[in-house]
Amino acid sequence: MKCIVGLGNPGIKYQQTRHNVGFMVIEELLKRHQWTLDKSKFKGHFTLESLHSEKVILLQPQTFMNLSGESIRPLIDFYDIVPEDVTVIYDDLDLPLGKIRLRQKGGPGGGHNGIRSVIDQLGTKEFNRLRFGIGRPETPMSVIDYVLGKFNESDHDTLEQSINHAADAMEAWISQPFQKVMNDYNK
Repeated sequence: MKCIVGLGNPGIKYQQTRHNVGFMVIEELLKRHQWTLDKSKFKGHFTLESLHSEKVILLQPQTFMNLSGESIRPLIDFYDIVPEDVTVIYDDLDLPLGKIRLRQKGGPGGGHNGIRSVIDQLGTKEFNRLRFGIGRPETPMSVIDYVLGKFNESDHDTLEQSINHAADAMEAWISQPFQKVMNDYNK
């Protein structure tokens, strides 16, 4: 069984913000397969489905970004999923808008508190990540205001293409080794 986690903040206030690109990728996967997040437990909304003869859980933690690990840990413990079968999708300031980068392990990079929470709760850095580029602000602005801000109208085409690309990568991972998906999608 595999688990795909999209990080974000719950609530209408945060919908379509840069910090919620993980939620947006999960929503694209749900839309493609006519699935819904039909379970609320473990401080998150999730669904358990089957794709390519593999069971997969899609999860949106409802803990707010900085406590995401508090949702992921109990869910993977309950379903007996090892961290290597988890991919966490999150925003990355250090990648240009629309660029995705898959990695098998690593630290919280640039101080991403959502990833720091996941590492702390899982007790390991050995889980897969899909970093979704949101770029840095072009004008002087605090990082918090930037990541909690909505995308510019001019970014929407790039954003949509990148969400689709990230969803394609996650669908590929369901039936292929993560290393192969990294090689195919990190180009």
